[in-house]
Amino acid sequence: MAAGKGLRTIAIADHDTVAGVPQALESARMVSLRVIPAVEISCELAEGEVHLLGYFVDCSDDSPLAQMLGRFRASRTQRARTMLDKLARLGMPLTWDEVAAFAGGESVGRPHVAQALVARGYVQSVAEAFDRYLSRNGPAYVPRFKLAPEQAIALIHDSGGVAVLAHPLDVLDTVGWLTAEGLDGLEAYYSLYTPDVSAQIAAIAQRHGLIVTGGSDFHGPRVSPGIDIGSVDVPEEVVQALDERRQALHGVGP
Repeated sequence: MAAGKGLRTIAIADHDTVAGVPQALESARMVSLRVIPAVEISCELAEGEVHLLGYFVDCSDDSPLAQMLGRFRASRTQRARTMLDKLARLGMPLTWDEVAAFAGGESVGRPHVAQALVARGYVQSVAEAFDRYLSRNGPAYVPRFKLAPEQAIALIHDSGGVAVLAHPLDVLDTVGWLTAEGLDGLEAYYSLYTPDVSAQIAAIAQRHGLIVTGGSDFHGPRVSPGIDIGSVDVPEEVVQALDERRQALHGVGP
C-alpha cells in the first residue's frame, strides 16, 4: 500500500508491540521501500496518557524492549477481559473469541472491543463505542499498565532507538523536562494538525534542540476512517535527522 502511493520511507509504530515489524521488513524487500522498525509506547502523566515513539528500536526477542512489551501484552489481555466484564454488566455481553477475532492473533485492545460492539449492533460506529463506553471517563474503561515517560525514553535508548514525543500539542508544557530526561524529538507533522500548529511545534523543537518528525497515525480504515497512509506530507529531511540522531546516540549509521 505504501509503495503504491509512492512513499520511500515508512515506520511501523504499533502501540506497545513490534509484532508487525519483521513482516514489514520482509515485504519491503520486494519494493523500493525503507521500513524503520519502531514502536509507540503508552505512558502515564498526571494530566493523562502520552505516547513516546521509538524509532530504530531493536526488535529482537531478547532486547530490553521486547521484555518490557511482554509485560504490556499481559496487561492488555487482562485489561480487555475486565472491559468485557464491565460491558456485560451494562447489558452488552461479548465473547472473548469474537473480540479476539478482530485482533488477528495480536494483543486485544480497545479498538477491537469497539469493533465487536459495532458487529453486535450495540453501537453504530467505533467512534460511538469510544465516546459512550471506552473513553477514559466511560463506564467500561479500564486503565492499563504504563511506564512514566522518562522510563520509556530510557527503554527506547537502551534498545538502540531514538525517542520522540507523539502528537504533543496537548502536553507541550512537558517538553522542557522531557528534553532533560533525554527526549530526542517532537512529532510536528500529524494528520490532525494544521500547518500553523505544525509550525508552532517545530519552533518549540528548535528551541529545545530537538528533531522534528511526523506521520499519518494511520490505524487502518476500520479504526481511523479518513486517515490514509501517506496522508501527511513529511519532509525527506525528517528521515535524515532521525538517522543523524541515531548516529549521535548509538554510533550506528543509516
